[in-house]
Amino acid sequence: MIEIRKAVIPAAGLGTRFLPTTKSIPKEMLPLADKPLIQHIIEEAVASGIKQIIVITSSAKIAIEEYFKRNLALESVLQEKGETELLEGVRRISTLANISFIRQDQPLGLGHAILATREIIGNEPFAVFLPDDIFDTDPPLIKQMINVYQRHKGSVIALRQVAKEDTVRYGIVKTDQVAERVYRILDMVEKPAPEEAPSNLAIMGRYILTPEIFEALIDTQPGTGGEIQLTDGLALLLKQQAIYGYAFDGTYYDAGKPLGFLKASVSLGLHHPGMGNELREHLRKLVGN
Repeated sequence: MIEIRKAVIPAAGLGTRFLPTTKSIPKEMLPLADKPLIQHIIEEAVASGIKQIIVITSSAKIAIEEYFKRNLALESVLQEKGETELLEGVRRISTLANISFIRQDQPLGLGHAILATREIIGNEPFAVFLPDDIFDTDPPLIKQMINVYQRHKGSVIALRQVAKEDTVRYGIVKTDQVAERVYRILDMVEKPAPEEAPSNLAIMGRYILTPEIFEALIDTQPGTGGEIQLTDGLALLLKQQAIYGYAFDGTYYDAGKPLGFLKASVSLGLHHPGMGNELREHLRKLVGN
């Protein structure tokens, strides 16, 4: 059995939907309930058994790298004040996983970002987490997908049904069902018009990829805006080996948009042991008024 030990988190985007905030703060560092968005993603990876995480950033996102380093001065102050719980929480951040960073200073597409990790990933399968996508599933979605990979021995893509008119926002797949919630991918199209979409099953932001994806991305021609799209690379890989889709059961939040981010924060806040009850009561009052 091949273990999925490594994960890639592309986080070099400009975050334009959150301007002006993201003019100086990386979108991935915005607080989702009680911690930054990217920490939720990394904790999902760790909970799925992943040991090494490669975060793709840019020179404008040094704050992400600094966040996962130890801050000895802060730790010293917390220790002197007897803030034991806060001290443990701060120290825990730097020990979550073996985290490394790669700079992608030119936004040349998701496929280009994935390709930049080739030397670190090596010749083994790996996971990809898009930080804009938050999934509330039990067990974690990527852990479920790892199980699918181990059964079928091929790349696995998270899938979700979307409204027909929304196909222009996603990569859409043509499939043949092979097991409960598991599909063999026959074809995929990046953001097709509703009348041209092969289905309403959309590719979501979790992947298990075989290392052959790197050769496929090298052969992938730039698309709109000169970007190398991961979906186009997967379409080339599909000609060489089987790729599977997993239609997950759970709640999805599009944290790449302010409203979706707010919905995710409220939902996570309601389930938080330290703030859930108060937040629930506050929402009841708001609805009542």
